[in-house]
Amino acid sequence: MCNLYTMTATVDELRRMFGPFDGETANLPPFDEIYPGKPAPVLRRTGGKMKLETMTWGFPGPAAAKGRPVTNVRNLDSPFWRSALQAPERRCIVPVTRFCEWTAEPDPVTKRKSKVWFGMQEGSEPLFAFAGVWRPGEGGPFMAFLTCEANRTVGAVHPKAMPVILRPADALRWIEGDREQACALALPFPDADMRRIELTS
Repeated sequence: MCNLYTMTATVDELRRMFGPFDGETANLPPFDEIYPGKPAPVLRRTGGKMKLETMTWGFPGPAAAKGRPVTNVRNLDSPFWRSALQAPERRCIVPVTRFCEWTAEPDPVTKRKSKVWFGMQEGSEPLFAFAGVWRPGEGGPFMAFLTCEANRTVGAVHPKAMPVILRPADALRWIEGDREQACALALPFPDADMRRIELTS
């Protein structure tokens, strides 16, 4: 389950990737570490236009989740997600520059699990997006994003699932398509187009 990502692209980079939008469009700070419960930039359709705004990552959890926020949409047929997936206006684009999965086993020295980062192939645009859904709520809007079967690149670290990654050409279909068209995008991203990122200290 992805529970950490970054979004360090500028507003101009967002516009080049996803087209024009309204909203808070000046002095967007870098979001170096976005964890569940933290604010994150999101693009959504409202009144026929795209709008950039900040939402909290994680839907308020149902009683079965003991109140914990639900950050990843795993079961697309679950009643919990039905209304958000059915209505195009409740879908959103979550801009990302890299995301993290944690190793299954702790490091033998530190006794802690290690972060492994993933992003687009070197030489390509580092900005991409997750397929997200959002809902209004007390304290502001909340968002979560879809997951799907992991590809080989992510699956080597986290075999259960990976986020649903949208190409720019797919973003409009995700936002405007009917439920069947939108959910058809929930596929593993091609291994050839992404990589494991080795960070240097």
